[in-house]
Amino acid sequence: MWNVDNLEKWDVPRALREYLPYGLIGYDNEGSPVIVCPFYNFDIWGMLHCVTRFDFQRYLVLLLERFMQAGYEQSKTYGPQARQLVVFLDMANFNLKQYAWRPGAECVLSTVKQYESNYPELLKMCYIVNAPKLFSVAFNFVKKFLDEYTMSKIKIYKNGSDKWKEPLFSHVDPDIFPKCFGGNYVDENGDPECKSKIVWGGKIPQEMFVEQGIEDNEKDYSETIINKGNKLKLDFNVGEKKQENLILSWDFRTYDYDIKFGIYSIDKLTGDKRSEVALGTVYSNEMDEVGFISTRPNTTYTVVFDNSHSYLRSKRLRYCVNLISEIDDITELSAQVQQTAIVGKNDE
Repeated sequence: MWNVDNLEKWDVPRALREYLPYGLIGYDNEGSPVIVCPFYNFDIWGMLHCVTRFDFQRYLVLLLERFMQAGYEQSKTYGPQARQLVVFLDMANFNLKQYAWRPGAECVLSTVKQYESNYPELLKMCYIVNAPKLFSVAFNFVKKFLDEYTMSKIKIYKNGSDKWKEPLFSHVDPDIFPKCFGGNYVDENGDPECKSKIVWGGKIPQEMFVEQGIEDNEKDYSETIINKGNKLKLDFNVGEKKQENLILSWDFRTYDYDIKFGIYSIDKLTGDKRSEVALGTVYSNEMDEVGFISTRPNTTYTVVFDNSHSYLRSKRLRYCVNLISEIDDITELSAQVQQTAIVGKNDE
C-alpha cells in the first residue's frame, strides 16, 4: 500500500522527528530489535495540530520499515526470529483525556487497524508497564481490533509493579536496557535516560502548530457557506480511458462546527449506485479532513457535504476536491478513507 522507497526520501515534519517518543536501543538474545517508548510523554493533541493523521501514520510506517530492515540484517546472523520486534511501553501517568478527544482516539484506532492489516506477526513481545487503572478502559476498546496472535504477545503490568523485569530480562540483556527503565545502560553521555538513543517526546510548543488560516499554494481551495438544511454536491466524471489511475482526493475544513461528509458513485453503464465513503459526521472544525480513494472507469463520483440535519446553523466550508493522477507522493490509499471513523447512514 505504501511506497516504502519514497518514504525514505520524505522530509519528515519536525514535530514527528522531535516529539514522537521511541528509541531502538539494541537487540535481544535472538537478534530481535528492542524498541522502547515512553508513551506517557506523547502529546497526541499537540501532534495532530502540527501534522495530518496521514503524515502521522506515514511516519509510523517509515519507522516500522526501518525496524524491520534492522531485524532483517540481524537475521543474517541470528536467523528469521530476529525479524520480529520487542516493544517496551511505559504508561506511567497515562492521560486518558487526550484519547477521549475524538481525533486522538480515531488516530489510534486507524493506526491499530493499519498495523493489523499490514504487519501480521511482526510483534515478538510487547511489555506495557506502569499501566494505570484508566488504561484498561482504553485498551479494552482497542483490543477489539487486535487478532489473537497479537493479543497473545501483549503483557500488561499495573503501575508500580516490577514483575515485567523477569520475563523481559530473560531475553533482553539488562546491560543494553536504559537505566531509567530498570536496566543498567547509560548512553555515551552518562545519561540514564539515553537521550542520544531515545526521542522522549513531551508537550509540543504551540508555535509549532499549523495555523488554520495558512494557505497551501499548491492546491486550489474554494470557500462556500452551506445554509442550514442544505447540501453541497460535487460531481466528478471518470471516463473510459485506463491509461491513468485516477484518484479522488479531498482536503477540507469547516469553521466552528462539524458537518456530514460522504461519497457515492454511479456506474454510467449499469446505473449501479455504490457508497464509497459512508455519509456521517466528521469533526472538520477541529482538524483538516484529508483522504483519497481510487476510482473506476465509466463512473460518476458525487462528493456530499451535508448540512441538512442542522436546523439552526449554516456551515462555512473551505475545500479542495480533485481528480488527480496517481503519483509517487500519493500511493494506493484506499484504506486511508477510514482515517476518520464515520458514523451515520448511507443516506445520500
